[in-house]
Amino acid sequence: MSKAVIIVGSSRKNGNTTKIVSEIHNQLLVDVINLSDYDFSYYDYESKNRADDFFELIKGIIEKYDTLIFATPVYWYTMSGIMKVFFDRFSDLIRIEKETGRKLRGKNMAVISNSHDSSIEDDFYLPFQKSAAYLGMNYLGHKHFNADRPEEIQNLELAFI
Repeated sequence: MSKAVIIVGSSRKNGNTTKIVSEIHNQLLVDVINLSDYDFSYYDYESKNRADDFFELIKGIIEKYDTLIFATPVYWYTMSGIMKVFFDRFSDLIRIEKETGRKLRGKNMAVISNSHDSSIEDDFYLPFQKSAAYLGMNYLGHKHFNADRPEEIQNLELAFI
């Protein structure tokens, strides 16, 4: 089993996504990183944001983990804003920190989503799948949770952990 981390991106630090991830953490003992604990800004073509927390955070993730599981609520049919900003910063790993970006090759990616619906369309996962392919990562799959049904996360089994 590879070393996995769940990377939480939500506008509410103690919202439904965090509750679901906390239960997964308790059941499966997977490490958790909450993006709201870090200060990083939008992608900037002039790289004026190099001193924020992004590079230190991503380098630590790449060094320590083989499987990155992104957890996000569904906001307007897509990932949360903070998750999108984090993904946009992967552009820095292609432009100015290429050696760091290359270290993502061969790592695994998966996604946990939640909303007030029992299921969502597979198109939601397309940005994750395409990003994994572009970065040379293995996309392991995804799991959606209905935030109104906490019993769904009892006795949980996630194929990608």
